[in-house]
Amino acid sequence: MNSERRNFLRDLSLGLGTLIAAPFVSSAHTVRNSIAYRFNLDPVIETKPLGFQWETFDPFLFCAHHEDDYPKGNGQMGPAASLQGRDLGDDFIIKDGYRMYHGKKVPGFPGHPHRGFETVTIVRKGMVDHADSLGAAGRYGYGDTQWMTAGGGVQHSEMFPLVHQNKENPLELFQVWLNLPGKNKMVDPYFKMLWAEDIPRYTDTDAEGDETDVEVIAGRLGSHMAPAPPPDSWAADPANEVGIWNINLEPNASLTLPRASKGVNRTLYYYEGDSLEIAGNRIPNYHMVRVHPDRTIQLNNGNDRGKVLVLQGKPISEPVSQYGPFVMNTKDEIKQAFEDYHRTKFGGWPWPRRDMVHEASIGRFAKHADGMKEVKG
Repeated sequence: MNSERRNFLRDLSLGLGTLIAAPFVSSAHTVRNSIAYRFNLDPVIETKPLGFQWETFDPFLFCAHHEDDYPKGNGQMGPAASLQGRDLGDDFIIKDGYRMYHGKKVPGFPGHPHRGFETVTIVRKGMVDHADSLGAAGRYGYGDTQWMTAGGGVQHSEMFPLVHQNKENPLELFQVWLNLPGKNKMVDPYFKMLWAEDIPRYTDTDAEGDETDVEVIAGRLGSHMAPAPPPDSWAADPANEVGIWNINLEPNASLTLPRASKGVNRTLYYYEGDSLEIAGNRIPNYHMVRVHPDRTIQLNNGNDRGKVLVLQGKPISEPVSQYGPFVMNTKDEIKQAFEDYHRTKFGGWPWPRRDMVHEASIGRFAKHADGMKEVKG
């Protein structure tokens, strides 16, 4: 018997000894964690604190978590409060609970260009007003998601209208940037609405009766399949295993995530709660957890309600050259993107203002570049 095999059997015996000697009151996951530690089965690769911009992994480029406690609106859909002391046009420092970002009267992001990737904007609270260089427009919020393929180039604005004058206008959203493979970077721009009522939601009940609510925004989770993404998206091919899931755990609830294929990048973003445990690893609030994709993951929540955003997908594994709002494969393609934008403005700007907002009385809607309209109220 060689020394490597002897060492393996010795470690196995120690692991089983720990299992047999463990008090019967020990939880099952404590025993599993002991064995996982000895044989390097820990599903957690790394844990890091989160900031405003979250680190992501191929095929994702970027994720930002916007959470702003906007006050009552002033009738022009800006804050009914003084903006004195703010760096208007570049206001990313929280003051009085909120930021204006690049907006000067209405918070948000006035018209700006993109090329070569997709934006997935997932709104939890509040409203977003969309307008773009193709003449498309929309208003969405409160559980809606907009999925936009920038492709060969588009300008759009994303403003946060404070539509309520008689109450506060809190906003919470995630914006995820998903890369496009080189063959699709110059496709025609396109956006699709995933309305809240069309996104699959289900409730999982654990052995103790504690519940977890799950939204399947992209991909498949168990028997639940998200609406189809735009046709040129990396996520459009199920073989790429792109998943975007928002998980809301009751206090002390547990949820098991099924394994994905080896080579998939899977990251969990724990953005609300007091503590989360994964295979004996205590995850502090507002931390990301990168995990091995080909292992089942059990999330054990702490004493407060916990929320986790999951991003996963097979990597595109192509060179990434990025400069601001342009994401291509080479520096020459970035240079060409700037030249094309300066020459064409990606179709110009057909709206009366760069910080375009729609009438406050209008509800959720989408008007597409081909004239198709969706009205949700």
